[in-house]
Amino acid sequence: MVRRSVFDTIYREMREIRYRLDDIEKSFSNWNPPPLKISPSELFLLPDHLRKTYMTVASKGECNSIRVSDLTGRCRAIESAYLNQLVRMGWLTRRRDSKTIYFRIVSDRILKETAKAEAKWQARPISQAVHASAKTQLPPAPCQHYNMRAGSPDP
Repeated sequence: MVRRSVFDTIYREMREIRYRLDDIEKSFSNWNPPPLKISPSELFLLPDHLRKTYMTVASKGECNSIRVSDLTGRCRAIESAYLNQLVRMGWLTRRRDSKTIYFRIVSDRILKETAKAEAKWQARPISQAVHASAKTQLPPAPCQHYNMRAGSPDP
């Protein structure tokens, strides 16, 4: 005869599995709009440390740097730097919810909105495109024949 504790253990493990599956389904249902399809060969363009961070965010859908650091085993500050680097490279997007910043994979809709905004920016009249800092006089750029101490070009 099998003990009742064995059945209880099996039952508890099955409940844990069910909760994990519910969590996975919930993370996939939150992907609205769905992420871009990226081929494995494109992932090899990323360095190993960034690829690990990217794959963690891709598997969870949307998460903050604390959750990514828990999953990768690296400290939060490093993961935060990696996540922000992926945002600057265009692989991820971020959104702020009070003090917490959440990261997720770039979707096709976001890329279209970005392209539309860039087109609008480039279609502005030239008078609006001139930045205020461009009106100030900048020092000459140093080059191979520029004497930095004297402040004048070498003969």
